[in-house]
Amino acid sequence: MSTLVWMQTGACSGDTMSLLTADGPSLENLTGSGDIEVLWHPSLTDGTTGYFGRLVENIENGSQQLDILCVEGSLITGPYGTGMFDSYRHRPKIDIVRSLAERARYVIAVGTCSAFGGIPAAPPNPTDCTGLQYDRETAGGLLGDEWRSSSGLPVINLAGCPTHPLTITRTLAIVARGLPLDLDFLNRPKAFYGSMVHQGCTRNEYHEYDIEDNQLGGRGCMYFNLGCQGPNTLANCNSELWNNRSSKTRAGVPCFGCTSPNFPKDGDLFKTEKLGAIPVSLPLGVSRSHYMAYKNLAKAAAPQRVKDREMEP
Repeated sequence: MSTLVWMQTGACSGDTMSLLTADGPSLENLTGSGDIEVLWHPSLTDGTTGYFGRLVENIENGSQQLDILCVEGSLITGPYGTGMFDSYRHRPKIDIVRSLAERARYVIAVGTCSAFGGIPAAPPNPTDCTGLQYDRETAGGLLGDEWRSSSGLPVINLAGCPTHPLTITRTLAIVARGLPLDLDFLNRPKAFYGSMVHQGCTRNEYHEYDIEDNQLGGRGCMYFNLGCQGPNTLANCNSELWNNRSSKTRAGVPCFGCTSPNFPKDGDLFKTEKLGAIPVSLPLGVSRSHYMAYKNLAKAAAPQRVKDREMEP
């Protein structure tokens, strides 16, 4: 059985709420099967006053084994590098995270905040937030680029705002059982960050034929005008539907690219920045010259049924 500590730092608890909706496996499945023993979760643990402090002390002195450290929330280093904007009993939480990370077999950043800094680290970043091993797009963060856990892995980044429920529990199941985990260029598990949000989007046909929406509520593609980041965001939102029912794009809301290190972008989330008629951020793997040639032909080639469907009430 793998022991787990879940720490919240600069967090809104969104990833905890996501965790509690997972059903394949659920947290109950993982604990009931003997895969994981939750030593501490701030919302779930029934402990007496000071329990967390005693647990941290036991892990630090070696009397309690720690296999998995999950961190939810940005790492707050302010003011002036002290971390005292976010503390536990007068001890900066960043100090506790560093200490526990050195003793854990696996360290998992749950959510874009702990992976890359997220919303609290967006400009002007008043509390000097960072991620565990990234500061937005820059490698380093709290622990440094070269840091590795005792398993030999860097911080496992489960990016998302919040992270998809099944991404959390399936990753926990993999590491608890000591199974191989392949990571991508941002240390995210490839199994869950290997396809674009665009893939599986029900608006794909409109995208291919350049049938564009200019306002929310339509049936066309939201990439060209409404800021949708689906074609250049790696996530499983449309391959593993949320609550087995839907996703943001299926519900008519643009993808904001919340699994990316530069989330949230510094600007209007509902506006596509363009150079002329071409979006500045192109779909992954597409060159600008090819895209310009494609765009000029696509709308003219759109079947009438696609145009008619777009105009349906």
